[in-house]
Amino acid sequence: MKRALSMFAVATMLSVVGIAATQTPSQPQATQSSQSRSAPSAADIAAAKAAHKVWVNLDTGIYHKGGRWYGKTKNGKFMTVEEARKAGYKPAKRN
Repeated sequence: MKRALSMFAVATMLSVVGIAATQTPSQPQATQSSQSRSAPSAADIAAAKAAHKVWVNLDTGIYHKGGRWYGKTKNGKFMTVEEARKAGYKPAKRN
């Protein structure tokens, strides 16, 4: 009887530990930086080009004035050339 109770206690503890190990902490609310990971729409890209803004790739620290990567990288945002330079971003060598 004691052995059955101790085995039950061990099984209960293991199941509780297993449940605790599989639970993850709650995710924080989305921030502005994580929201920038969504691709801009064609209208957003057209408006940024009309306003003479550059696309900054936040992962590489490179900004694009146009070309194939303009508005296309996963983690980026539009800003003026002056803002990009002040923030320490470098222009792309090729577009």
